[in-house]
Amino acid sequence: MSLHIDMETKNDVLLLRLSGELDHHSADVLRAEATKAIETNDIRHIILNLEQLDFMDSSGLGVILGRYKQIKQQHGEMVVCAISPPIQRLFDMSGLFKIIRLEPTEEFALRVLGVA
Repeated sequence: MSLHIDMETKNDVLLLRLSGELDHHSADVLRAEATKAIETNDIRHIILNLEQLDFMDSSGLGVILGRYKQIKQQHGEMVVCAISPPIQRLFDMSGLFKIIRLEPTEEFALRVLGVA
């Protein structure tokens, strides 16, 4: 199974909906597409909807951390929403929830960032 990336821009928020598997094979594609979208659309915040993400390895965590750093340089925020239990466990173990906010739904995440 491969990674499917659905991107949408709302104001200065990049909404990334990921489904499938985020691993070393697909991490470079996500890195390139997200970076391009951030730079060309003047993005300040990212919402990651991981509801349909079945698998993620350390390469996926690295890509997410890299985009987090990119957004933080612009004084923005990254919010993860609708996360599946196995992926949430990975985030918990990696400590990413210490720096990235978790919201239950995409709608809540948009509200938190003032876009709803």
